[in-house]
Amino acid sequence: MNPLLQIKTALLIIQFSLALLWIYQGLIPKLCFHATDELRIWQLQGLSSPLIQASINVSGGAEIIFGVLFCLFRQAKILHLLNIMALLSLSVLIVTLDPAYFTQAFNPFVMNIAMIALSIVALQLLNIQKSLR
Repeated sequence: MNPLLQIKTALLIIQFSLALLWIYQGLIPKLCFHATDELRIWQLQGLSSPLIQASINVSGGAEIIFGVLFCLFRQAKILHLLNIMALLSLSVLIVTLDPAYFTQAFNPFVMNIAMIALSIVALQLLNIQKSLR
């Protein structure tokens, strides 16, 4: 198989995986079900109930939009850099608010590291793809 085609295929898988993960995270635990963990993180920041609901809705919508951007702009390095920064920032926020959260079985650390790794690989592939053209 052509190396450039292999790179394009790998990038496509990464882009759609990140898109799916961001869209799911914005839609299911935030907009559809208002997961208790989501509520608790906002409560720990000292927000009132109406403001918590609004914040969850806004953050869910933002995550969905961010996921859609991964579908639309498949060659944008900036999205991967923003992804890395956002996930690191969210991890720092959560570990600051509730360090015990990271000791649970399915915690954000696992998914954040995997999503960061996907973006790092995508950035490397984008650089290789550029040099092969």
